[in-house]
Amino acid sequence: MVIESFGASDTFALGREIGKAARPGQVYSLTGDLGAGKTVFTQGVAAGLGIEEPVNSPTFTILQVYETGRLPFYHFDVYRIGDIEEMDEIGYEECFYGDGVCLVEWADLIGELLPEDHIEVKIEKDLDKGFDYRRITVISPEDGRDGS
Repeated sequence: MVIESFGASDTFALGREIGKAARPGQVYSLTGDLGAGKTVFTQGVAAGLGIEEPVNSPTFTILQVYETGRLPFYHFDVYRIGDIEEMDEIGYEECFYGDGVCLVEWADLIGELLPEDHIEVKIEKDLDKGFDYRRITVISPEDGRDGS
């Protein structure tokens, strides 16, 4: 599924819809360049889960846990992971294979740890279509990893 976003409000709204539909045990991998809108999308997912507290990217802590929504929400930002073994220290498996919803920013850096059935979300800029334009691709396991 490919969605066009023409601003942060569109990106947030898509995240909110995904959060509303999220089920226990789902893992979302999120990729995109710096400034592409990953945090805005994540804030939307959190809103869809009913989380009202501020949601920011846990760049320096790697994991932020939110337990005030309808499901626990595990927000990873693995941009600063130096070694994949750091994920073991964080206890990622409890999150990935638990009853909450996981969203992993910069997920391509830990691709080998992601569950096979994760949902891929890719946010891409296209400056030819405007500064605020984003193409957001969502690939679920049923779609196949090639996006077909």
